[in-house]
Amino acid sequence: MPEHIKKQLLHEIKQLEHELAHELPAEIKKAAALGDLSENAEYHMAKQRQDFVNARLGQLKRRMAELSLVNLANIPRDKAGFGSRVVVYDATKDEEIVYRLVTSEESDVAKGLISTTSPIGRGLVGKRVGDVATIVTPNGKRELEVLKLTTIHDETGEDEGEKAAAGAQ
Repeated sequence: MPEHIKKQLLHEIKQLEHELAHELPAEIKKAAALGDLSENAEYHMAKQRQDFVNARLGQLKRRMAELSLVNLANIPRDKAGFGSRVVVYDATKDEEIVYRLVTSEESDVAKGLISTTSPIGRGLVGKRVGDVATIVTPNGKRELEVLKLTTIHDETGEDEGEKAAAGAQ
């Protein structure tokens, strides 16, 4: 897992845990002191926020667990996958586009950072140079031909990739 993503998720988890343990109980106690809970908007809002924070914490912790399971050894060396830089020719737009396949937390379409779970990302994963990916978007079908591919292994170098794979086991 990229270190900055790990830090970002841990920071949000820490903030939410603080809110859940300190701020929300104080808000609920203060709202309950106002009296009749059936018509107490402050109380209901604080309880709704508490439910939301609990749900979001669960999501973040599950995502941390998923990302910690990413094993570089399982990422293909000759096909597009997580971390790959893919140069494609978009026949629809008659232009070359460069994409980097990243986690959903890192995605930024304007910068060419495409999540592996997005329609374009899913279409490119597993493709080799020369393959054509047909992507269905809200604006219609797009055909992207893979012109150049640099995998995460090519960028980290063989030695570092092997070290990371050995360390992940």
